[in-house]
Amino acid sequence: MEVWSVGDRSIHLEQGDITRLEVDAIVNAANSTLLGGGGVDGAIHRAAGPQLLEECRTLGGCPTGHAKITKGYRLPAKYVIHTVGPVWRGGAQGEADLLRACYLNSLELADAHDIQSIAFPAISTGAYGYPKEEAATVAIRAVVDRLPRSQTVKNVIFALYSESDYQLYKRLLSTYL
Repeated sequence: MEVWSVGDRSIHLEQGDITRLEVDAIVNAANSTLLGGGGVDGAIHRAAGPQLLEECRTLGGCPTGHAKITKGYRLPAKYVIHTVGPVWRGGAQGEADLLRACYLNSLELADAHDIQSIAFPAISTGAYGYPKEEAATVAIRAVVDRLPRSQTVKNVIFALYSESDYQLYKRLLSTYL
């Protein structure tokens, strides 16, 4: 695990399964229905159990760039913050702004629910096709910009499933911070 300081806050890198992290909230890279899917979305729904899907059905979906919160149910995390990342369409369709909004809106919800630790996956880099380095740059900049102004969030974890993603974030964070 790698750790970087942002004032009195910290950013951590973890390689592995986000559903196993003991944090206040994990972020789900959801689709707009919030009813489960593939990748991290499917893994979170499977690990949380059927109650998560039941609660998600009451939320009426979620637009791209926005975020909604549910309980964590069978997860070690108390909450799941669901955010819908943009589908990559070449970079000229506002993708970076929408992806940045995913991180900022998730952190806003975390503050609203007194969350101190939050874990993010690499949003939009799977089936949505966002180039990994560009997505990681947007993610890191959004978190570094917003974290010092957070009311409650003290620790942000980038939970990266693959070694290559972990090394990418490590390189970018080392350059950025």
